Amino acid sequence: MGIDLLLNRISASAPQPSITLLRTIQGLPILELASVCINLTLFLVFLFIVSARHISICAGRIRLQKDDSTANASPIRRNSVVEGEIRDVRIGTDFKLSVFCCFYVLFVQVVVLGFDGISLMRKSVNRKVVDWYVLCLPAAQGLAWFVLSFSALHCKFKVSEKFPLLLRVWWFVSFVICLCTLYVDGRGFLNEGSKHLCPHVVANFASTPALAFLCFIAFRGITGIQVCRNSDLQEPLLLEEEVGCLKVTPYSDAGLFSLATLSWLNPLLSIGAKRPLELKDIPLLAQKDRSKTNYKVLNSNWEKLKSENPSKQPSLAWAILKSFWKEAACNAIFAGLSTLVSYVGPYMISYFVDYLGGKKTFPHEGYILAGIFFSAKLVETLTTRQWYIGVDILGMHVRSALTAMVYRKGLKLSSTAKQCHTSGEIVNYMAVDVQRVGDYSWYLHDLWMLPLQIILALAILYKNVGIASVATLVATTISIVVTVPLAKVQEDYQDKLMAAKDERMRKTSECLRNMRILKLQAWEDRYRVKLEEMRVVEFKWLRRALYSQAFITFIFWSSPIFVSAVTFGTSILLGGKLTAGGVLSALATFRILQEPLRNFPDLVSMMAQTKVSLDRISGFLQEEELQENATIVLPRGVTNMAIEIKDGMFGWDPSSPRPSLSGIQIKVERGMRVAVCGMVGSGKSSFLSCILGEIPKISGEVKVCGTAAYVSQSAWIQSGNIEENILFGSPMDKPKYKNVIHACSLKKDLELFSHGDQTIIGDRGINLSGGQKQRVQLARALYQDADIYLLDDPFSAVDAHTGTELFKEYILTALVNKTVIFVTHQVEFLPSADLILVLKEGRIIQAGKYDDLLQAGTDFKTLVSAHHEAIEAMDIPNHSEDSDENLSPGVSIRLGKKCVPAADNIENLAKEVQEGVSASDQKAIKEKKKAKRSRKKQLVQEEERVRGRVSMKVYLSYMAAAYKGVLIPLIIIAQSLFQFLQIASNWWMAWANPQTEGDQPKVSPMVLIVVYMALAFGSSWFIFIRAVLVATFGLEAAQKLFLKMLRSVFRAPMSFFDSTPAGRILNRVSIDQSVVDLDIPFRLGGFASTTIQLIGIVGVMTEVTWQILLLVVPMTIACLWMQKYYMASSRELVRIVSIQKSPIIHLFGESIAGAATIRGFGQEKRFMKRNLYLLDCFARPFFCSLAAIEWLCLRMELLSTFVFAFCMILLVSFPHGSIDPSMAGLAVTYGLNLNARLSRWILSFCKLENKIISIERIYQYSQIPGEAPPVIEDSRPPSTWPESGTIELIDLKVRYKENLPVVLHGITCSFPGAMKIGIVGRTGSGKSTLIQALFRLIEPEGGRILIDNIDISTIGLHDLRSRLSIIPQDPTLFEGTIRGNLDPLEEHSDHEIWQALDKSQLGDIIHEKDQKLDTPVLENGDNWSVGQRQLVSLGRALLKQARILVLDEATASVDTATDNLIQKIIRTEFKNCTVCTIAHRIPTVIDSDLVLVLSDGRVAEFDTPARLLEDKSSMFLRLRTSLWLLHSGNSNHNWKGQRTGDFIHGLRTSSKAISCGLMGGLAIYRAGLVSVPQFSFNKYSFRY
Repeated sequence: MGIDLLLNRISASAPQPSITLLRTIQGLPILELASVCINLTLFLVFLFIVSARHISICAGRIRLQKDDSTANASPIRRNSVVEGEIRDVRIGTDFKLSVFCCFYVLFVQVVVLGFDGISLMRKSVNRKVVDWYVLCLPAAQGLAWFVLSFSALHCKFKVSEKFPLLLRVWWFVSFVICLCTLYVDGRGFLNEGSKHLCPHVVANFASTPALAFLCFIAFRGITGIQVCRNSDLQEPLLLEEEVGCLKVTPYSDAGLFSLATLSWLNPLLSIGAKRPLELKDIPLLAQKDRSKTNYKVLNSNWEKLKSENPSKQPSLAWAILKSFWKEAACNAIFAGLSTLVSYVGPYMISYFVDYLGGKKTFPHEGYILAGIFFSAKLVETLTTRQWYIGVDILGMHVRSALTAMVYRKGLKLSSTAKQCHTSGEIVNYMAVDVQRVGDYSWYLHDLWMLPLQIILALAILYKNVGIASVATLVATTISIVVTVPLAKVQEDYQDKLMAAKDERMRKTSECLRNMRILKLQAWEDRYRVKLEEMRVVEFKWLRRALYSQAFITFIFWSSPIFVSAVTFGTSILLGGKLTAGGVLSALATFRILQEPLRNFPDLVSMMAQTKVSLDRISGFLQEEELQENATIVLPRGVTNMAIEIKDGMFGWDPSSPRPSLSGIQIKVERGMRVAVCGMVGSGKSSFLSCILGEIPKISGEVKVCGTAAYVSQSAWIQSGNIEENILFGSPMDKPKYKNVIHACSLKKDLELFSHGDQTIIGDRGINLSGGQKQRVQLARALYQDADIYLLDDPFSAVDAHTGTELFKEYILTALVNKTVIFVTHQVEFLPSADLILVLKEGRIIQAGKYDDLLQAGTDFKTLVSAHHEAIEAMDIPNHSEDSDENLSPGVSIRLGKKCVPAADNIENLAKEVQEGVSASDQKAIKEKKKAKRSRKKQLVQEEERVRGRVSMKVYLSYMAAAYKGVLIPLIIIAQSLFQFLQIASNWWMAWANPQTEGDQPKVSPMVLIVVYMALAFGSSWFIFIRAVLVATFGLEAAQKLFLKMLRSVFRAPMSFFDSTPAGRILNRVSIDQSVVDLDIPFRLGGFASTTIQLIGIVGVMTEVTWQILLLVVPMTIACLWMQKYYMASSRELVRIVSIQKSPIIHLFGESIAGAATIRGFGQEKRFMKRNLYLLDCFARPFFCSLAAIEWLCLRMELLSTFVFAFCMILLVSFPHGSIDPSMAGLAVTYGLNLNARLSRWILSFCKLENKIISIERIYQYSQIPGEAPPVIEDSRPPSTWPESGTIELIDLKVRYKENLPVVLHGITCSFPGAMKIGIVGRTGSGKSTLIQALFRLIEPEGGRILIDNIDISTIGLHDLRSRLSIIPQDPTLFEGTIRGNLDPLEEHSDHEIWQALDKSQLGDIIHEKDQKLDTPVLENGDNWSVGQRQLVSLGRALLKQARILVLDEATASVDTATDNLIQKIIRTEFKNCTVCTIAHRIPTVIDSDLVLVLSDGRVAEFDTPARLLEDKSSMFLRLRTSLWLLHSGNSNHNWKGQRTGDFIHGLRTSSKAISCGLMGGLAIYRAGLVSVPQFSFNKYSFRY
């Protein structure tokens, strides 16, 4: 009716020729009219593409010229793919035939055009009526085939291996029109005979074979042109990009048609269909999509906002909008267009129902209406897909930029700010909050689209129901207003949920970092329970959030029903006459309005969540950064003064009245060596921090001239191989690298590793010993070739011999011309310093040279005296005989290797040692070669990834997790009843109302509205039941999966944590768990809902036109095939995305932990680049994954659009009266929704499978093979075990992993009960491994360990570890309080804790604190010095009072005086215990009852210290002698250059008491086993 009026108005206002043209067009047969329209449309599309391409080429040239003028850089290839030189082109037969067919059809059309033209001219001459419209078809087709022929020919000159997509579509459409015309002509020929023959019919018959061949070629797509290229010319585009992926995504330079149809993704999906995708298959992002580009834009706008008004709080949301407004505006155009065309269908339905009812207003009205419906759906499909992919890209840009900003901020946080944000929280900002802000891009346009949709809906409703549409507005407003309080509730729940998640993540991160200590102390169950309690709090808020979400779902599913009921009710009350067409149009409008109204709760919820996340990120980005003016850095060579501090006052806690450092006044000239010493907690590390600018400066000035390198006290090692850790971003220089390895005594260690310097280091350097970690740190510093070296007690973690060698080779030789400031507790290294600083309580109380300070007395003399006492204890005067008597007669000492007697002939001894060494070396070389053959045998492997379809077991495990799957059928029943009642309510309205205005209604108005409301509101209650059931199911399943994974991880053996970076586990417990908590249940419910809705739509359409099944069945098959084709790639893309997320999280955690070291080396930019690179590695598969979803949806929607069009044509083609117009209208109403529902169905299934990968990943970590059970009920030791504490090792063999070499080689010895056992040996000799075997952190490969005659492998791990006590090498404190750290199991009273603190020398410090035992401990114990942390570990052991105590380098981080004190405490407090002490300081073990010397994982010696010292060939004697010599030398410390020979001669004439030991040492020196220090340097040497 409207169209008829439109045509009449056009006819009335148009001039006479236009009227003639209109009537001419109306006179054309429908097929000819369609053919003309289609060909002209495709011709216009062709012109548009060609124009757009030329414009883009011109714009590109302008940009390139601009780039070239601004930067005259080295030439870079601009091609996205280095194709290689074309060597040969072969033109195939297919191409020749294709071109021939095109020109043949063109020739036919030209002949017809000529024939028709001549005929019409003759008629014109004879003054007959001329129908010029006859020329329309041949003219249009002639033009079309002219374009097609030359486009096909152009492929030869472009050397295209595929025909353009437009060309192929055009050929296919032409063949379809040809077939339809053949059908019509065939029927005409049968009815009319030869009268029907005309040039057009003949031309169509003649063209059919050629068009059939071209249609075949269109499906194949291949031109038949074969291109041979020189593949050897291929090379990487960018050196920094990973090898294997050489091409930039085709999206960057795709044509208009390729962008519209997303066909640029075809090559990737084609690879994915053939084999599982790898990261190297995925193309690189275009420059504009890369993290660096987006980060620069956002950071620039954020900084501008901060600087514009410093007093005002800057808005991060505004900064994001300013940065990405162009992308958002482009999306808005597509979103607006999509919204407008989506209302065309509801507007036209009433006309369509009228037409079916017999109201015809113009010829071919039905077909034109069907064409309008089809065109509107086609435009809607194309624009929606572009809108969605644009939104995805916008979200990706925002996420990349924000993640980079959070990372950069993490590297710059001040110490005060760091106390407020733990590493776990910062990881959460990136993993959860940034993700949420990026996801908001989906809801960005809903704010203005919702009003637009309501206005359009009201306009349509006003046409159909008149003034009652005002009631619609009121009802819609009420529906929206009701959500305001719900939104506030949701926001509150989200706040609480995020806070609880942060707490859990913080504690989880801490537990994973310190899992070794938890297992050693048998605390893992206690900390697991703590995490479960935190999860209970989180779960409480999760439950409230999900149930409130369920209620909101009910409200908003009811909203459209409420709005429609109010509208129809008002219309009836006002006396309005409803018709079937008007009602169906209104229902279709409500159906469209239902979508934004139903999405409104999501919008409200998402706005609340995004606001919370933006506030959190914004707050973090505005946190205090390190003071930029803390240190003034001068360029190298400006002044001779390397470091100068004037009136320095510094404090870690600015609010504290007592600064950490005060009155610091010092000048250090270039090339000076400065030693810093003092008691534990005196401020030595803080002193280095003030030079680095790490500690907040209260007053004063710090000047540093040149570059600095920093070695921290607690080693910070990056994940990666040893070489990468040493190079630390610098280019490889082989000679320099070898010198560094030598200076850091790493050569022997690298030979022991099966992969040498390519050995992958585990999380936090887990597979390196403490000494090795420290030496890798030293090597890293040395390789940087800085001007100033700041070393924080670097020798504490290495043995005495290695320490001596390091000091000689590293400080005295390699750094001879550098400025060195080193903190040390080793007094023997102090004489070589040009300046010694003595610190006490944060002040420099003494400064000067060694002799001057000794003469001055006071604190320095106390430190040195303590060291002398320890050295003198090594002489053991007249103690050697008594020590044997101390051993009770009944105790047998099982020796692994007896001491070698003194050799009369030193040469023979040397030869024997040489032979032993060469045999050992040969074995090591063989093992090394063997390892090289299998490079995969590394400790840390790439993250595992399941390939292929997600196992059905994963789905079933999830469904069975909640109430054994009972709720699943109930959810399906509730959804089915909802759908049934929805269809029934719509059917009722269509059936009961009159078809036209004159007809009588079938029921009274009251019955009409009551039945409708009963059906409609009844359906909404079922949706409420479904929502509650889905939430209940999701909560139960999420909790069970979480607990199962957590328990599995905590029960995992230590080897799992050694080989698994913490980032991988954190990824699962944060991101994957969030998906399971909040996403998967609704995805599952959504899939069930969409499936049932789709069945309902198809059911309604089939009821009216069963013929549609002819298309629905093949369409379903096509959909399933496409879905399978898509899923092959999509699954792998999602898995790659999950795996690529872990390195980002891991780098975050690692960088925040080592921020001081990164800043110390000035490497922030390199780490920032690394983060950006990892973000791009993540974004590549993520972008393709998003595009793949849209690729599939587009094809699905196009299919359903064609099905809908077919349904419309069927309805139009049926004779009038054969079908009920109301039911046909109902079918169209549902059909309008078909494409959206079909794409949503496939999409929901694909997204569900992609999200279910999170369950797959959690399921992986729920199946980790556990270590031995904590308790074996049948084999529990007595409650008093161990009584005597005797430890027997019988042929003990240990390796860390099945594919790694053996570390302990058949160790056999016995430690008698209640004795002190010293365990010594070079770094990496197997000392710590032996202790790990004792605690069963590593299960022995062979042999046994007996404690009091009980084989420890037969009892439970908790029973074993809870009866042993250890003070570990790396002191670990947990966030909390001092009380919680000493007694986490809450087994002891405050009085006992105070006693332990007093005995461990911490009582006075804790008493000074206001909160006493509740004094806070920050993350990693950062507010306590390393020495104080070690004393807390001692306090734990004193509280536990186990019969067996292990000290693993327990006093490495304390000064000698404190060490002596600790040893006295241990001697008195643990006098009845078996104490096994691993020590690098010989005085620490010299008073042991027995000493075990290990070498390369074997027992070298095991006897009393006295006997070992008597044995001239003893390795223990050599270790002791090297320390004694160093001390002696330092006592004389008048080092003036002497040759090695003079040095040895001096030794021979020295003290008679050590001559035998020196002879043994000389033999070893000659044999080449150890290098005797050649103290012959530029400035210093020994002189005796």
